[in-house]
This record gives sequence, structure tokens and C-alpha cells, in this order.
Amino acid sequence: MRADEKNLVHGGFIFSLADYCAMLTVNEPTAVLASAKVDFKKPVVVGDTLRAEGRLQRAEGKKRWVEVKVYRNQDLVFLEEFLCVVPDKHVLDVG
Repeated sequence: MRADEKNLVHGGFIFSLADYCAMLTVNEPTAVLASAKVDFKKPVVVGDTLRAEGRLQRAEGKKRWVEVKVYRNQDLVFLEEFLCVVPDKHVLDVG
């Protein structure tokens, strides 16, 4: 998790938490991430407890727009806007 000797958490771990939260928010078995707009607000260090909150902003056909906010206590540390897509079948199913 650690990015450096000062215990800064690598942003990829925070992104993974937010991505997982977005998929739970969409709540469809075939949902996949199509794009993301990421805004790191504050640094996170090893030992911080984070809480992710997802909100479905809009749905059009197979597309779902989800906003995810990640907090450390009351501090917003990460904000992301996801575009998720819900295909008819799993993306790895052929034919």
C-alpha cells in the first residue's frame, strides 16, 4: 500500500476502493467501468480508515453515471465520476 517512506498510500488503492464502490452502486452482475474522472483531494497515509459512498447520478440505456466520494472521518480525500456500462452478457463471453 505504501508509496514512500512517509507512509503515503498509493493512489491506485484509493481508486480501487472507489471503483468497487461504484460497482456496488450499479449493482448489476455484468457492470464494467468505461471511464473515470478522478480528483485526489487530500493525501492518505497507512493506518487511515476510509469510507466510500456511491450515488447513482443518472442512467440511460446501458450507461450508468456514478459519483463516489471517499472520506477519512469527515474529510473528503477523493472524488470520482465513473461511467459504467451494463452489457447484456459478461465481457469475456464470446459469441
